[in-house]
Amino acid sequence: MKGNISLKKTLGLGGLILFGLAYMTPMIVFGTYGVIYEESGGQVATSYLMAMVAMLFTAIAYAVMAKKIPESGSSYGYVTKVFGDKLGFLVGWVILLDYLFLPMVIWLIGGVYLEAYAPSVPSWFWLLAFIALTTVLNIVGFGVAKKVNLVLMILQLAVIIAFCAMAITIIGDQPVETSVVPDMNLAFVGAAIACYSFLGFDAVSTMAEDTQEPQKNVPKAIIWVTLLGGTIFAGASYILGAAFPDISLFASDSAAADMATQIGGIAFSSIFVATLVVAQFTSGVSAQAGASRLLFAMGRDGVLPSKVFGVLHDKFHTPWVSIILVGLVGLLALKMDITTSTSFINFGAFLAFIFVNLCAVFTYLRMAPAERTLISLFTHLVAPALGVICIAKLLVSLDSHAITLGMCWLAVGAALMMFLTKRGTKLELEME
Repeated sequence: MKGNISLKKTLGLGGLILFGLAYMTPMIVFGTYGVIYEESGGQVATSYLMAMVAMLFTAIAYAVMAKKIPESGSSYGYVTKVFGDKLGFLVGWVILLDYLFLPMVIWLIGGVYLEAYAPSVPSWFWLLAFIALTTVLNIVGFGVAKKVNLVLMILQLAVIIAFCAMAITIIGDQPVETSVVPDMNLAFVGAAIACYSFLGFDAVSTMAEDTQEPQKNVPKAIIWVTLLGGTIFAGASYILGAAFPDISLFASDSAAADMATQIGGIAFSSIFVATLVVAQFTSGVSAQAGASRLLFAMGRDGVLPSKVFGVLHDKFHTPWVSIILVGLVGLLALKMDITTSTSFINFGAFLAFIFVNLCAVFTYLRMAPAERTLISLFTHLVAPALGVICIAKLLVSLDSHAITLGMCWLAVGAALMMFLTKRGTKLELEME
């Protein structure tokens, strides 16, 4: 089913923003609240604000590069065009940690919640159902998936608003927690975890070839998704912190569900859990689509087998082989837990973010003096440089096991690159 090598352009600005938000999953702020609370010493809102600042600087760099290079491939494509094929391959390899394993984590979380909700049905059934349904939707085409995302996104936002509204009504009724002392180091540790919630703004760039007027719409969508997502995360976590200053009595993994029960009873808690599962589904659709576009771009460029990854379905014009592969990787969740599978996702994302920021800086240095305006100074140099500093701090704040596993993955990628180079595989791409 080779077809031609042109993806079908079905997304406008609104659809692209919806894709990014669905990938990001606004309700993830509830799913990770307890974990970030523990790691940050209760400074959840501060952690999200720190993460948002770092992500905004990086989003500006992504917007700059998306305008200059409107192709699928995201960070891999940008680094390849700016710094060369070999470094591009390595960045593409590390970002696979994010794109390949994130769908698996999303499906795993959904399966765990559904198993808790319906104990008589094993989690593997829910996991297989998630993978099968999202795979079919993505092969048929994102034109169908975006309609599903719209309905489910509205449901997510409604539950978020209801949750926060009910939480506001009990602010002042809870005992004030005085033991939480501001600690910037702990806040950075929390921010490193909170960045997981933002993964999605960068995935917008992978859909460039699915988008109408990509040089105009992709940069706008990247910034909008980061701002909207960050506002939801920081705002919701601030309200939860005010309503529940001490959650030590709640289990960290299910803290939000316990809070939902306390403010709205069993009925609201059931709605909350059901919507959280639905949110995981929408995120899975977008995550699988983004991962398949990255594999398609690497296959089309010849750094992965082009006859396998660089082909599109004749009828639907989607990278069907890559979509199926991402679904198969998701089956690893049958033998993994959430903690293990999420341990090194952020390592790959942070490393890729640093290089995209450097791409923007390098692009500025190559600009003619007449093109260097005050706006380009900020968007191409100042913001990306600050992005590098912020992301580097978050990178070293990751768990030591995550850094070790990430470095091992990077070493495997370097060995694979040397093997492909010796075989004469085409890694060279001309500068556009």
